[in-house]
Amino acid sequence: MVTNTPQSNEEHPRRKFIRQTTIAGMGLLLAPNLLSATVGPNENRPDENKKEKNTNIRKLGKLEVSQIGAGCMSISANYGAAADKQQGIKTMRTAFEKGVTFFDTAEVYGPYTNEQLVGEALAPLRNQVAIATKFGFDIEKGGLNSKPEHIKRVVEASLKRLKTDRIDLLYQHRVDPNVPIEDVAGTVKDLIGQGKVLHFGLSEANTDTIRKAHTVQPLSAIQTEYSFMERSVEKNGVLEICEELGIGFVPWGPLGMGYLTGKLNAQTKFEEKLDLRLTFDRFSPVNLAANMSIVNLLDRFASSRNTTASQIALAWLMAQKPFIVSIPGTRNILHLTENLGATTIQITTADLNELETEFLKLNVSGGRMNAMQMAFCQ
Repeated sequence: MVTNTPQSNEEHPRRKFIRQTTIAGMGLLLAPNLLSATVGPNENRPDENKKEKNTNIRKLGKLEVSQIGAGCMSISANYGAAADKQQGIKTMRTAFEKGVTFFDTAEVYGPYTNEQLVGEALAPLRNQVAIATKFGFDIEKGGLNSKPEHIKRVVEASLKRLKTDRIDLLYQHRVDPNVPIEDVAGTVKDLIGQGKVLHFGLSEANTDTIRKAHTVQPLSAIQTEYSFMERSVEKNGVLEICEELGIGFVPWGPLGMGYLTGKLNAQTKFEEKLDLRLTFDRFSPVNLAANMSIVNLLDRFASSRNTTASQIALAWLMAQKPFIVSIPGTRNILHLTENLGATTIQITTADLNELETEFLKLNVSGGRMNAMQMAFCQ
């Protein structure tokens, strides 16, 4: 692991956390509500425990989920070679045991393999979790495809891979300029009427598209990259319209695609053809080095509070809006435990002001994705 703070005799907070966790094993302290929280009709617990559980819940529209969800993509694809199947299953089930009830996947992750893994891992827990998946790409021909008949075919295939009879939250993965968003929303509305889908979402959509879709079928969530270092949604009106219309917001890449953990630097080698970040400008050696001041800021702040940069970055997101539910991804149970520890951190207004004051002194170098990826975003 690479330390991004100036060299000293002090142990890096993330490394110290992992060392202590390894020693402590299951003795790591998390809030009782986080450890006990689940949703679903099959529970039989004392009322007092259910009250504790509810403090772990946030709402995406009308969909109730845990404060932090699980992004499942990186277990199977896009951030290097796929993890061992049993490791992936264990990670997801451990996330549930630690209070996570919201799991995010998509047909294009793999493709298909991540949905299959999520379906197998969560099958025994199905009535206690919410599964989000996505349509919008034409995997066989390439490009985008949100034609109504294609959406219906994708949903049927996703239901089979996920081993379920309903999708809790169905996103349009990217907006298709060739299909009116009203037609897309109308198709999802029909699927909701059939019980195959419960809630509707959009990913990387602009405010005009969000408003048009919401008029036809109320949206439960918008998903876009958002993190301590990636602030586009604060400026383009997306967060504002979510608040106005009562729509939840799900940041993907809440840890800067791994960068804010402090594990990456200019010497990091990404796996050729297997790690999309290798093609992103922000992950060039020059920009990895240039942005290290952001990681150092989080490290300094975390060290003074006996926590880690990752936990501060996630707690910062939760403090921005009460309808934000981030979905950090990991295949490592120690990192999973660390991430979920963010729910125990209380960030004050003074803390937020301090972080913002220091952040504004810094510059973020490099675009967030490559040109092809950005071409699919509104």
